[in-house]
Amino acid sequence: MTLSRCRHRPHHRHRPPGVPAAMLTLCAGLLLPVPSPASDALPARPAAVGSQQRPAKPGPALKADATPAAEEADAAPADPLEQLRVRLSERLSAARTSQAGGPYDLRVSARTGGAAVPTAHAAKGAADDRKAGSKQAAGHAAKAAAHVPHWGYQGSAGPDTWGGLKPEFSLCKSGQRQSPIDIRGGLAVDLDPVRFDYQASPFAVLDNGHTVQVELGPGNSIEVGGKRFELKQFHFHRPSEERIDGRQFEMSLHLVHQDAQGRLAVVALLFDKGPAHPVLQQVWNNLPLERGEAAPARAPMELTALLPADRRYYTYMGSLTTPPCSEGVQWIVMRQPVTLTPDQIEIFARLYPMNARPIQAASGRRILQSN
Repeated sequence: MTLSRCRHRPHHRHRPPGVPAAMLTLCAGLLLPVPSPASDALPARPAAVGSQQRPAKPGPALKADATPAAEEADAAPADPLEQLRVRLSERLSAARTSQAGGPYDLRVSARTGGAAVPTAHAAKGAADDRKAGSKQAAGHAAKAAAHVPHWGYQGSAGPDTWGGLKPEFSLCKSGQRQSPIDIRGGLAVDLDPVRFDYQASPFAVLDNGHTVQVELGPGNSIEVGGKRFELKQFHFHRPSEERIDGRQFEMSLHLVHQDAQGRLAVVALLFDKGPAHPVLQQVWNNLPLERGEAAPARAPMELTALLPADRRYYTYMGSLTTPPCSEGVQWIVMRQPVTLTPDQIEIFARLYPMNARPIQAASGRRILQSN
């Protein structure tokens, strides 16, 4: 409480007897005597306090007008100044007590970096929320991965979208040496013949969801350009992926070979309508009942019977015709087609009406053909 902010005004109704009205001031509801220039200092007296009040410290003496009436009132048992001191002491004590929990209390909140320090319960809740969020994010990621479309030949997972389905398929879109191509204007040169070292071999037939594939045991190979490549498998496409001077064939067969360094060489056979092909009929006779399950054949296959009598060929550098569309593949396309009956073609067409990648840009690649 600041006395300088008190307003001085007469207050006659509550004026103590013997105290002139001009010598009283009203301050926060209390009547305090105001000293006059002719007043004398009164001796300081201890204030009467309640049971919860500490003794008041001696302060500056309050002065009153030194008149006979004032001296008589001071000596009387009911001293007005003493009464004022008591009332003042009680009011100040009550004010301190009432403000103990009042709006002017100072409350200290510990903060770190401008934010309130969380309680243990809040910290645990935040940790639980983070765990729940991580699990939810993982669940969404798993669902997203599960819904990545598998590549195919039509629709939203067709060849035009292969390059964006997975990062490892990027060459399907950005590659510069992709296959198949329309083989035109091959340079006729004296190429070494491909040496086929094929044997009668056990085999199994697999429907892998993209084509019918024949898996073979070891021991079959080719030699081309002084390099030896081991036969791994062969599979079918309808219609043919390769074209010769713009012509597309009924079907094609790709024999996939690999050398010791992992490089690939693919021999492509083209199929026209004509007499039945006995080796192809052997493959159809061993088709599995379910996709994804390889059916072992009852008898071995004579692989050399697959090949045409004329072994001349075209060759160029290209890629796999299915994802991931890896490049650096040497293609050997036999110039003479082999034949299948319409019924043999229909058997495959019932399984895969169309599983051929569109023609890719030749991009100035060199194409050689044997005389």
